Amino acid sequence: MGTFISSCTSSIITPFTTTNTSLNPIPYTNNNNNHHLWKTIKPLYAFVIKTSNLQTQTQLHLYNSLIQTLSNDVTNSHSSFQAILLIYLHMLTNGPLPDTYTIPYVLKACAQCQALPEGQQIHAHSIKMGVSCNVYVNNTLMRMYAVCGHIGTLRNLFDRCPHRDLVSWTTLIQAFVKMASFNEAIDAFLRMCESSLVADEMMLVIILSACAKLGDLSLGRKIHAYIVDNNVKCDVFVYNALVDMYLKCGDTDSASCIFDGMLVKNVVSWNSMISGLAYQGKFTESLDRFRKMQGLSVKPDSVTLVAVLNSCANLGMLELGKWVHAYIDKNHIKADGFIGNALMDMYAKCACIQQAYGIFQEMKFKDVFSYTTIIVGLAINGEAQRALNIFYDMPKHGTKPDEVTFIGVLSACSHAGLVDEGVKHFHDMSMTYNLKPQTEHYGCLVDLLGRAGLIHEALKVVENMPMEPDGFVWGALLGACKIHGQVELGEKVVKKLVTLEPEKDGAYILMSNLYSSANRWRDAVKVRKAMKEMKMKKTPGCSSVEIDGVVYEFRRGDKSNPKSKDVYKAVERISSHLKDYGDYSAL
Repeated sequence: MGTFISSCTSSIITPFTTTNTSLNPIPYTNNNNNHHLWKTIKPLYAFVIKTSNLQTQTQLHLYNSLIQTLSNDVTNSHSSFQAILLIYLHMLTNGPLPDTYTIPYVLKACAQCQALPEGQQIHAHSIKMGVSCNVYVNNTLMRMYAVCGHIGTLRNLFDRCPHRDLVSWTTLIQAFVKMASFNEAIDAFLRMCESSLVADEMMLVIILSACAKLGDLSLGRKIHAYIVDNNVKCDVFVYNALVDMYLKCGDTDSASCIFDGMLVKNVVSWNSMISGLAYQGKFTESLDRFRKMQGLSVKPDSVTLVAVLNSCANLGMLELGKWVHAYIDKNHIKADGFIGNALMDMYAKCACIQQAYGIFQEMKFKDVFSYTTIIVGLAINGEAQRALNIFYDMPKHGTKPDEVTFIGVLSACSHAGLVDEGVKHFHDMSMTYNLKPQTEHYGCLVDLLGRAGLIHEALKVVENMPMEPDGFVWGALLGACKIHGQVELGEKVVKKLVTLEPEKDGAYILMSNLYSSANRWRDAVKVRKAMKEMKMKKTPGCSSVEIDGVVYEFRRGDKSNPKSKDVYKAVERISSHLKDYGDYSAL
């Protein structure tokens, strides 16, 4: 369609003429929607063609009304776009010339179809007609270039526009956010604040999403204060954006306060809260919100279900996960895409790998995330060979693995002791798939070599890394030292880990255990004493059990449970029975 206008690009200067004014040029396909639209606009179009003797302004108004009607037809955007171009060409060749109302409607249609070549030609026409500096025309030009991903052209238009209104700034900021240029979006907003303009609800939703993506709590609070100070009307969309921002930035208390104070909530409001809490690792709180949502008879959507399944996966709540699965089947929701992937992940993390594999096989559409989910799931459940077999099938189905896929593959090789195969896959990342290994991949490789007893090879990998090793890499090497009793190397690794992560107890505990396994009890005591002096407490282990859809957590020495006395008495009775049947230590 790019050449559709090209034959008429000079028509503004030297218009060509036509003698056929009774044409019916709108190329609609024969379906009910198109037939209905054509039935609606045909009388108006026929009337416009026959009114060439009317005053120019009257005829122009009729043309604009027709183009506006077509540009608002979202369901048949491509057919409507073709019709708009034909009508636009008729205006160029027979008059009247398009004005500052015509051009924006045509550009709107170009944006809807992402028709950049046609949009560029309309842009050229607007310059020739001297209307490109009109703020309304310029804003729609910016919008068209934003939709087509030409941020550079958009910025030039914005910078050169003599008149900018709130829509101009919103279009620029929205384009930056769409291109993930969040800092530039914030800078543009701050520049706008220096003018006399005040942001509206739409702009604030956009800018709050940028704060959420950046995880900048301080800036997010300033935007919230800006809303209050300028008495901006807060609708449900602004409140949803505030809740999402606070949760993404880690301030769950502020998010809960805003959410609980909302008089009107929609499913997006609940999703922001449920997904945000899960994002922060507060899975129990996330499910509590979901239960309240159910109590108010708010129907969950796919976003809700994915968040709930994510929380079930991380808490091991199999029963609730099964309930969600049943809900999906009952409501005929396709278990493809995000929902299918979330179901697989939930079953895999709840050790129901056969159910996860069954969902994978039933999925009609599998993307790279689907393959990655089942590969990782099989790997963590000790099904290394099946995980690798699925990995080998990916190219047959035209799916290219990504960086996360290789983490699953390397983990599978590590747990299965497939050293040569794992090393090959690591090198294939860059050589075959053009993927640059990250620290996580190096950590998996170190773990693979370390578990196999190849400690010095693992150390060489760490020393030759193209980036600085992080705690994950050093931790993998320390774990290998613990397995194979490499005390001296372990001491060196601990020094590195303590420098990188001084507040974490993992390195100290591993080193203490390493000393103990080598019968160096005094050194083990020194490590424990050092932890005590630094007031560093060992993170207690946690066990959980699901009863009637409720997960109960238990930690060593924890007496917060109201039935803790009964629990400890039950443990003592079990311990006593075990002693009666053999030489078992007390639990």
